[in-house]
Amino acid sequence: MTDEQPEAGSERDAPVPAYSWYALSVLVLVYVLNFIDRQILSILANDIKADLGVDDAYLGFLYGTAFAIFYALFGIPLGKLADSWKRIRLMTIGLTLWSAMTAVSGFARDAATLTVARIGVGVGEATASPSAYSLISDWFPARLRATALAIYSSGLYIGGGVSLAIGGLIVDQWNTEFPDGDPVLGLAGWQAAFIAVGIPGLLLAIWVLTLREPVRGAIDGMATPEDPQPFRGFVKELYTIIPGFTFFGAGERGAKSLLANIAVFFGTFVVAHFLTIWLDSGEGLIVAGLGNLVGAQLPAITDQWFLLAIGYYAVFSWASALRVRDYPTFALTWGSPAFLCTILGYGTVAFMAYSASYWGAPYAERVFDVSKAELGFWLGGGGAAGGFLGVILGGRMADALFEKTQSGRIWVVLFGLLSPIPFAIVQYTTDSFALFLILNAVVGALAASALGAAAASSQALVLPRMRGTATATFFLATTLVGLALGPYTAGYVSAQNDGDLSAGVLATLWITPLGLALLLAALKLVPDANASVLDRARAAGEPTK
Repeated sequence: MTDEQPEAGSERDAPVPAYSWYALSVLVLVYVLNFIDRQILSILANDIKADLGVDDAYLGFLYGTAFAIFYALFGIPLGKLADSWKRIRLMTIGLTLWSAMTAVSGFARDAATLTVARIGVGVGEATASPSAYSLISDWFPARLRATALAIYSSGLYIGGGVSLAIGGLIVDQWNTEFPDGDPVLGLAGWQAAFIAVGIPGLLLAIWVLTLREPVRGAIDGMATPEDPQPFRGFVKELYTIIPGFTFFGAGERGAKSLLANIAVFFGTFVVAHFLTIWLDSGEGLIVAGLGNLVGAQLPAITDQWFLLAIGYYAVFSWASALRVRDYPTFALTWGSPAFLCTILGYGTVAFMAYSASYWGAPYAERVFDVSKAELGFWLGGGGAAGGFLGVILGGRMADALFEKTQSGRIWVVLFGLLSPIPFAIVQYTTDSFALFLILNAVVGALAASALGAAAASSQALVLPRMRGTATATFFLATTLVGLALGPYTAGYVSAQNDGDLSAGVLATLWITPLGLALLLAALKLVPDANASVLDRARAAGEPTK
């Protein structure tokens, strides 16, 4: 059984070329660096908090929302560009940008500068996965795609673990050598760490540029010719997501579209305004029954909900435009309940996983008497090992179960949602550092098991030419649901409870029932959706053979 377009019988069991495995290894290195640059903020969080005078809500905002909104929104046009342009070139440009902006973070002297740099990292990293997912789908046959995507995704956990080890080591050694900052620029340890991990990406970009571009869709017997005007769609996508210009785009689609767009625009900002007032007054309770919230004034709240309003409005505008310009792609993504339940279901996994992975180091540093170097080594190493094993074994489990049932991959996502919960509760309440480390690896492994399965499921529900856009849409769920809300929720609850990160992280468990409902729906919907991809594409107007 297969959920994708059937390959020719003589090709189905053909060995994968060695070059595909080589290219995949390079992409894994890119993703490792991607998450080193992203996750190093975790081990640096307490130092940034002390030096810049910010609170946990801001730290959650910086790691989550400030990065996630721009990562998600630029992922939309960049996903479109990955569907029409040279994916190798696109990834090279993005790697150069996010590496440079990571290094710029090291020169930040205030929260505003650090936020802007973080936004730049988000824009650059938005090129990586749409390009990589599309490339991997053209390098590997359907029977190995979940495994290949899981191997690529292992870079997430390797990079996250390495970032803690490198960051902790650099900060401790730098601050020991230069307790008042270095004599030339006056940089603190956390600033030196940003610079140290940003520069290698500029060298890796040169290596990435040497990779060969595969023929799009050829491995599925649906070779797609190159787009003669690859940037036309990219520009149109940008036009649909920039607030203000979106009114003109909606107006071109008719009066009803314009009125709907204006209503959503004002509606999102009204909701953001009331959320700001509600939470800033101390009356907001993010999770019923969790936390004893008090009326602390949190400057990050205004930015949090304002940026989210921009993000959700822009996504609505883009999806509305996609429906008119490329209805087949819309029908197989936004118009597909199976696709939406799958990506949103995984988004709830990410909601809890991002919170636990980001706040693990700051929590342990506050609760246990350990140095940053020691903490980074043990926490980072255990987290990397657990995440790597979890994502690889989860990918293999997903492929194996998929051979038995069309819903096999969704069962793995469901496992990744539920299985970490009891271990996470113990992890964030124990007084034992050793047990905390062990459970950190266990929780990371169990949550990671869902990623390859969810990614492969989303790719299977669309045609080859739509994979970049499908990937960008998939990452909207992981970022706008998981990354933009999860770490901030934990930080907000912590700030309201005098820095109690245990209460903050455990508060994110409230999303479990929602994720369970979405994935149970996906179990019923995905098998039929897998079997009808071509039929639904044709019905939506796709010219297929």
